[in-house]
Amino acid sequence: MSSDTVLLRPRNHSLNDVRAVIPDSCYKRSTARAMLVLLQAVSLHVAPLVGLALTDRWWALIILWPLAGLAVSGLFVLGHDASHGALVDSRRQNRLIAQLCMTPSAHVEAAWDLGHNRVHHGFTTRQGFDFVWHPLTPDDYRSLGRLARLRHRLEWSWFGAGAYFLRVVWWEKMWRFKAAGKHRRAIVRDKITLGSALAVVVGGAAVLGAFTGGWIGAMWMPVKLLVVPFLLFVQIIGWTVYVHHVSPDIRWWTRREWSQYKGQMESTTILRVPRVLNRLWFHNIFVHVPHHVDARIPFHQLPKAAAAIAAAYPETVRSLRLSLRQYLRATKACKLYDFEAGCWLPYSAARA
Repeated sequence: MSSDTVLLRPRNHSLNDVRAVIPDSCYKRSTARAMLVLLQAVSLHVAPLVGLALTDRWWALIILWPLAGLAVSGLFVLGHDASHGALVDSRRQNRLIAQLCMTPSAHVEAAWDLGHNRVHHGFTTRQGFDFVWHPLTPDDYRSLGRLARLRHRLEWSWFGAGAYFLRVVWWEKMWRFKAAGKHRRAIVRDKITLGSALAVVVGGAAVLGAFTGGWIGAMWMPVKLLVVPFLLFVQIIGWTVYVHHVSPDIRWWTRREWSQYKGQMESTTILRVPRVLNRLWFHNIFVHVPHHVDARIPFHQLPKAAAAIAAAYPETVRSLRLSLRQYLRATKACKLYDFEAGCWLPYSAARA
């Protein structure tokens, strides 16, 4: 297309037809806008860290810790955009920005690129391929031992999203993961670089704590500045990923049924969140359908792309306001999955 005019195409369930209705202007990146939002994200991160370094008052910690966790999340979302190559025009600059923005959340960018950008986006909600919140069948659950069942009940509970993300995505599919072939060298290099940077940051925080509180301060300062915000980030991002892809009306697909159209259009969402949260920290990440249709779209163009897609495919795009009720409903109903019937099941299905 040569203009912003949206032409409705025949709906033959092809992802290329969906991409064809997205205006060309939705692919225009703005380096100035990217730098501005990065400056905002860094400022929102530094401010609570300075406050945490200066105080141990309990009421201040209760305020500053969530702000620090949100700030780590905001940087991560921008790093995620850059890792997709969508933040600025330069591929090299995108990768550098992704590495820097993912440092506070201790994410190995090369491993994230392989697991998230290529596997999750390449095979969204396909059985046996997409590892992100991949459900178990009743038979799978019955085969688990007692401790594994307890872990599953924790991770798929209303408060367990962070535990799931920490174990499955952050640990197993990134830090513990050993890639083969051409990806191995880049991942190992990123692990060494990031691990070294984190060691320096933790050491610096310990030295700062030692000056103000002796050996107790040396242990407490890294926990206060780094560990607690990281754990809050894990909870925030784990919950974010969950609500994007898990709901009673979101399907997973067998290998033979799956298609790019089904995975990217029918198994993703557009969720409306409070404007201040979106503006300061989430950067349109909840406008998830166009992001999955084409990850090259920069964050500030996602609402426009979503409007074009929804206008052409109103019967397919799932859009609703994010609510606690919907989330609790999902965590109660979505425990196991019947891939042949295409429906979520409660744990009681494993006792049948």
